[in-house]
Amino acid sequence: IKSRQIAKDLGLSMKIGDVEYQGDGNKAIFYYIADERVDFRQLIKVLADAFHVRIEMKQIGARQEAGRIGGTGPCGRELCCASWMKNFVSVSTNAARYQDISPNPQKLAGMCGKLKCCLNYEVDNYIESGKRLPSREVSLHTLEAEYFFFKMDILAGLVTYSTDKNMAANLETITAERARRIIEMNKRGEKPENLTGTKERKQPERPKDLLADADISRFDKSKGRGNKGNNNGKPRNNQRNGQGNEGRRQGNRNGGRGQNRRNGAPQHSNENVKNNTPRSEQPTKQQ
Repeated sequence: IKSRQIAKDLGLSMKIGDVEYQGDGNKAIFYYIADERVDFRQLIKVLADAFHVRIEMKQIGARQEAGRIGGTGPCGRELCCASWMKNFVSVSTNAARYQDISPNPQKLAGMCGKLKCCLNYEVDNYIESGKRLPSREVSLHTLEAEYFFFKMDILAGLVTYSTDKNMAANLETITAERARRIIEMNKRGEKPENLTGTKERKQPERPKDLLADADISRFDKSKGRGNKGNNNGKPRNNQRNGQGNEGRRQGNRNGGRGQNRRNGAPQHSNENVKNNTPRSEQPTKQQ
């Protein structure tokens, strides 16, 4: 930081990116980047007086600076120039054009502000695969319509055509071999029935209605307590049910007493049964 301030005070158009000391600490190497030639003789004298070491200035490029600083690329991994790449190969915009990448400078530029080095990794495979694809300028003629090139998947060998030259309309995706056969047929003056080569053109499937078989009126039914267990949806008569239950309980008590008389067992009231004491030992009202 101090060396950058010294260079700024001297009015030098340069950026010092990194400083490296030798093992014995007697020499320091200052790495800088600059667009033009820089006269740093006065800078070396000032730096030597400030740090009391021998000074060496070494100019590097933007890629080398990014490799020395390090960082994380858009792929989520450490920069290639900072991890394993030692030799830098020039990258041109043709590499992006062969791979059918959008020429957006913000997406093609790396951390150093230059084109990404990874654009050269797969360009050879794309060039070989692109040779097997038909030309983009050739249109396909069928009995249905005329199809124009829309997009392609280079590695998969698929080409998508549209009936409109300027927008996506009635898109059809076919293989590169099928496209070349149609081009040969057009050269002979022949036209296939359709682009895909099928006898009947597939109709687009209509979206299914998930509520087509559902009964929406199910939400209108009342869900009271009296409807529980009633299949007909009619409320029960609570008064009648209460009288019937009371009659059953009375009949059970009477039946129990008759059974006890027949068996010769003594009759006990509910209060005596709960207390588990004989009736004779129960205190009377007078006592």
